[in-house]
Amino acid sequence: MKFNSINPYDGKIIGEYQSLDKEAVEDILSKVKQASGPWAETPVTERSGLMANVGKILKANVEEYARMITLEMGKPIKEARSEINKCAWVCEYYAENAGAFLRDESIETEAFKSYVRHDPLGSVLAIMPWNFPYWQVFRFAAPTLTAGNTGILKHAPNVFGCATQIAQIFKDAGFPEYVFQNLIIHHDLVGDIISHDTIRAVTLTGSERAGTAVAQIAGKCLKKSVLELGGNNAFIVWKDANIDRIVQTALTARMLNTGQSCIAAKRFILIKEIYDEFVDKYKKALSELKTGNPLDEETQVGPLARKDLAENLNDQIVRSVKMGAQLIVGGEMTGCFYSPTILGEVKPGMPAFDEETFGPLAAMIRAKDEVEAFSLAERSKYGLGVTVCTEDLEKAMSYAGSVSDGAYFVNELVKSDPRLPFGGTKRSGYGRELAKDGIMEFINRKTVYVSK
Repeated sequence: MKFNSINPYDGKIIGEYQSLDKEAVEDILSKVKQASGPWAETPVTERSGLMANVGKILKANVEEYARMITLEMGKPIKEARSEINKCAWVCEYYAENAGAFLRDESIETEAFKSYVRHDPLGSVLAIMPWNFPYWQVFRFAAPTLTAGNTGILKHAPNVFGCATQIAQIFKDAGFPEYVFQNLIIHHDLVGDIISHDTIRAVTLTGSERAGTAVAQIAGKCLKKSVLELGGNNAFIVWKDANIDRIVQTALTARMLNTGQSCIAAKRFILIKEIYDEFVDKYKKALSELKTGNPLDEETQVGPLARKDLAENLNDQIVRSVKMGAQLIVGGEMTGCFYSPTILGEVKPGMPAFDEETFGPLAAMIRAKDEVEAFSLAERSKYGLGVTVCTEDLEKAMSYAGSVSDGAYFVNELVKSDPRLPFGGTKRSGYGRELAKDGIMEFINRKTVYVSK
């Protein structure tokens, strides 16, 4: 079977990739297993040094890698560059901190000596999405490989060019063969791979449906899993917020990556006193965004990654309007392009409120007060993150415990940072990536007890 990589901007084929058959996959998994032992025994200082090499290669080839992102999934080129630089950052972070994270933890007991040591689990399968084709992989690979695990990547078929480049980066950085392995395969083989004796754990970033399927197989096989799934983040604006400043934050929170982000702000919950002002200013800011060829430096909104994604977004918008939402601006589809869109007076029960919308759609929701705003925010099956905008920081922080999501940001868009744990609750998945939490997800915290 062959996979074509298609530029969503012009529909041209930019790459062709031949899938591996079951026999080839079996051979690769056997070799990955053989590589796991020596890699686990490699000193963490050496593993960290190789990860630092990866960061240097990323920085030295930003233009090449960013261009591949833009060609394969349509991300504006400036954002693609930022993605590559963020990948370099996460590599540097774990190169500098892995040794401290993995250090033995001494615990005082009646024993002569008792402590916890941190050993790798073995081989970890990563099933990664197309929307941040480099970042999602490195967010997994930097902590997992530095911890002494081997990593196997199953990337989304429309970004196999990025996957191929990533595999070459680890090779060029000096990683031993099969410590990081890219698999060009059809998703039909994933279940067998998860069940394979070589695989000790699996991590997936993707849809709720995919996460459920992976969790079922991993659970049946008693293997550790980490899931980072969909999101329907609320962006709450109190009446004392600095609207002019917050509108720009809100615009980025929704339109970054042309709205194709699980942690994008999707539901803008506005206290009634500032609803009209916010919507008017947001509409003006939205109209100033430049759309077009994502390779152009000035482009801020490009095409969606595939035509079916644009069609699905259009369906959600049409259904919401039929249920009473106001189409304030946008709502136009041309091929993979979807015009930046605002829906007003969105309410629970509408697709724009209840469902994850993956594209440049901002849903405006009116709340009578702060209590109702938080209540509306909680009316979601997802739980990735919430933003609250206000000048009263103490009051905002007092609400942190009442939010069930995995992140709570004040006056800032929800975003990932190598120094902070990242992950969701409810249907957004489980487990944490990044920071010390991320490296510990695929570690055997082994108790050692020594008695005289």
